[in-house]
Amino acid sequence: MIRDGFAPQKEKKAYARAGVDVDLANKLKRDIGAFVRQTHGPQVLGKIGGFGGLFRASFPGMREPVLVASVDGVGTKLKIAFAMDKHDTVGVDLVNHCVDDIAVLGARPLFFLDYIGCERLELRLFQQLIRGLSRGCRAAGCALLGGETAQLPGMYRKGEYDLAGCIVGVVDRTKIIDGSKIKPGDVVLGLASNGLHTNGYSLARKILFEKMRLKPSSPLPGSTMTVGKELLRVHQNYQPLVAKVPVGVIKGLAHITGGGLIDNLPRILPSNCDAVIETKSWRVPSIFQILQQNGNIDLREMYQVFNMGIGMTAVVAEQNTERAMSILRAKQIGRIDRGNGNVQLLF
Repeated sequence: MIRDGFAPQKEKKAYARAGVDVDLANKLKRDIGAFVRQTHGPQVLGKIGGFGGLFRASFPGMREPVLVASVDGVGTKLKIAFAMDKHDTVGVDLVNHCVDDIAVLGARPLFFLDYIGCERLELRLFQQLIRGLSRGCRAAGCALLGGETAQLPGMYRKGEYDLAGCIVGVVDRTKIIDGSKIKPGDVVLGLASNGLHTNGYSLARKILFEKMRLKPSSPLPGSTMTVGKELLRVHQNYQPLVAKVPVGVIKGLAHITGGGLIDNLPRILPSNCDAVIETKSWRVPSIFQILQQNGNIDLREMYQVFNMGIGMTAVVAEQNTERAMSILRAKQIGRIDRGNGNVQLLF
């Protein structure tokens, strides 16, 4: 019915008035098809939007393929995305973090599934997130196979969301990298990080925004880069470099995430070995120095909270050091000594 030349606006459904717009969700899911299909290869079966993703498990050339799975999130780095109103990089962060977690076992990624929980769906924000997830998956060579978007009014603040992901990869059982062959005399290599990656943001935000009273738009002290841009640096994907190293050269890999070098390196060390790290063997990026000095944080704790410029470590035999360093673009940062499975930091 039309009155006075105007068509009456369609009244929102009861569920939409309560904060969950099912029709909008369905429209957004249809619209993301192009981004998702860009990550699909011939192993992906079925259509987008089914109850489950289908992936054909065919691994030619592998004698005994082993599936490797991991799940993770981006933590309070999301708070920076909210403050900057920039949401196209945290999806890449999430994918790369998950890829690195399985790469340390020698696995290559197969497919990825995401979870987005939000206060309510916002078209521009949602498209940025999916664009980032798609970009990360394409670069990693894995399929964005499916996901879940949950509208949860009352659970999140307006404009905020949570982001998590699950990755599945594969490695031939004989080629699994598990650290079991590490021995005294081996060398520890460090692969450079790209800033904080996805860990330590709760402490970093407290120091930068509460104690130093900076804003995301403020220049980082001693730099022309803004604080927000520095904190949104994208987590590195190391898997392509790791995959180039001949099988057997790398004895162990550790992804330096929450817990830093202190807690992550022991996860691959035999019980009779210690990793001795020369902290002066690489230049610690200025962001970590700013945080340590302005937060008055004990130096050892810094190496347990933050990556301190090292995003991944690789342990190799001494005779393979130069070759591995060249392929991985890494630096020698330490050695393996006899010990009890711990990390010794030399300052």
